[in-house]
Amino acid sequence: MTAFIAATANRKTRRLASALAIAAGGVLALSSCGAGQISQTATQVAAVNGNFADVGDISLRNVHVVYPQTEEYSIEPGGKVELGFIAVNNSPANSDTLTRISTTAASSITVGEEPGGTEIAPLTALGAGAPVDNEAVNPDIPLQFVVVELNGIGEEVRPGLTVPITFTFEEAGDVELLVPVDAGQVLPRDVSAKSPIEAELHGEAEEAEHSIIETQVEEATDGNN
Repeated sequence: MTAFIAATANRKTRRLASALAIAAGGVLALSSCGAGQISQTATQVAAVNGNFADVGDISLRNVHVVYPQTEEYSIEPGGKVELGFIAVNNSPANSDTLTRISTTAASSITVGEEPGGTEIAPLTALGAGAPVDNEAVNPDIPLQFVVVELNGIGEEVRPGLTVPITFTFEEAGDVELLVPVDAGQVLPRDVSAKSPIEAELHGEAEEAEHSIIETQVEEATDGNN
C-alpha cells in the first residue's frame, strides 16, 4: 500500500511539474505581446501614477484621486474622496493663487480653509492629499498642504479609471487633466477568478499535497504495526 500511494504521489508531482513548465513557457511567449495588461497573478497590485501638466509658471504633479484610507471617505457613488496633487510655482518673482477646482465627476469640490490659503508664493508649492504621496521633486521647495475633497462622487469614480478635473489659477489660467483614481491596497483573488490553467494547476497542487500526506500517514501506520 505504501509503495502504491508513494508512486501515485510521484506521478502526480511529475504531472504538476510538467504543467508548471508548460505554463511558464506560455507566460514567456506571451510576455512581449501582453505588455501593459494586468497579469493573472495571485494578487493584483494597483500602481496608478498621478497625472501631470504645466500651465504658465505652474507645474502640477502627481494629480490623483486618493483611495479612501479612513471611514470618513468612501469610493462608492455619492461618497466623498480626497484629491491629491502638488502645484509648484516656478516663477522666481510672482505669486499665483489656485482659485477653483472643478469636475463633472462630483457634485462639488471643497478646498479646506488653511492658514496659508491657496496662494502659491514664488518658488514654493501647494499640495493636497497625504504628504507621503506628494513629496516635492526638490526637497528644498517650501510646501504647504490643503485638504481638497470631492463630494457626492459619481459612478465613474472607480479604482483604475480616470476622471476630468480642471484647475484654475489666477495668473496661469485653466488646465484640465484626466486624473487617475487610486486602486488602493493589494486585492486578493479567489481561485474562481483565475484562468482555467491556473485553476487546474492549483487543483493538481492540492491533490499532490493530499497524496503526500496520505503516504506519510500510511508509513506511520506501518511503522506502528
